[in-house]
Amino acid sequence: MKRGGIRRIAALACAFAATAFLAAGRPVAPAYVYAMGGKFDRSFSEALYRGAERFKAATGIPYVDFEVSRETQFEQAYRHFASRGRNPIIGVGFSQTDAVKRVARAFPGTKFVLIDGNIHMPNVLSVEFREEEGSFLVGVLAAMASKTHKIGFVGGMDVPLIRRFACGYGQGIKYADPKATFLQNMTGATPEAWTNPARGAEIAREQFDRGVDVVYAAAGTTGMGVLQAAADRGKLAIGVDSNQNYMHPGTMLTSMVKRVDVAAFDAAQAETKGTWKPGHVVLGLKDGGVDWAYDRYNKKLVTPAMKAKVDQAKADIISGKIKVHDYESDGRCVY
Repeated sequence: MKRGGIRRIAALACAFAATAFLAAGRPVAPAYVYAMGGKFDRSFSEALYRGAERFKAATGIPYVDFEVSRETQFEQAYRHFASRGRNPIIGVGFSQTDAVKRVARAFPGTKFVLIDGNIHMPNVLSVEFREEEGSFLVGVLAAMASKTHKIGFVGGMDVPLIRRFACGYGQGIKYADPKATFLQNMTGATPEAWTNPARGAEIAREQFDRGVDVVYAAAGTTGMGVLQAAADRGKLAIGVDSNQNYMHPGTMLTSMVKRVDVAAFDAAQAETKGTWKPGHVVLGLKDGGVDWAYDRYNKKLVTPAMKAKVDQAKADIISGKIKVHDYESDGRCVY
């Protein structure tokens, strides 16, 4: 399967029984493994959960899932599901990469899907996203909404993936306002950086004290503290992964939406039709993999001119007129 996109799996023409079988006779019995932060993190893992629920509603096939409390449990969860015949097993988060590699090697007849990671194995489908493209769009919006021309970013664990968010965001800011000041901070260098809302709020307040009036959080549940701090100070915030606009109406400028739910649904759905394939795919704006959120919760914050500017930038990225630099391509931020 080639990098750059995947064909959408068409909706089922009929409902499947809970014990649906493939041609080979093996039951479709999906399992889902959430990232650190839990199923209801209102962000990354919750999108996986929505994909699982959508699959169950569409097919009638039940699923099982697992929430880890520490990273060492990832491999245990995968081995548990694989040894009990679960197939496919779908996980979200690059931190699950090593666990998937080891278990996929031990269970070559089981299909695995890793969302937000990249593994080249004959029984693994890796799905990644062009976060830099969605982040570019919310950067454009942030620059147009800012009155101080100082715009912030709070990331979770300092890893290349989160740098990709930050760099795409910075490019969007500079595209819309070349003179804007861009402040960015990461929460930490360990997995605990994803689950520390108090620290996220502290960093956001420090940025506000330096004049920032719009902040983008890409930090797992740590981001909840960033969004709350913005609401408390009357500043604008940008959510991530799931549409978080509803959380603090009036201060949520938008959210950078990453369609983990679609990836999770499509992967399980492909198994029911016998069309599942291993490989590596990357979903961007052109594929509907990322986007910005515009709805009743943020409509009053986004003027027609702002929306037109973002929509034009989106069209230009899709057409190739605007090329958003990917930090992970060379380890550099280009604004």
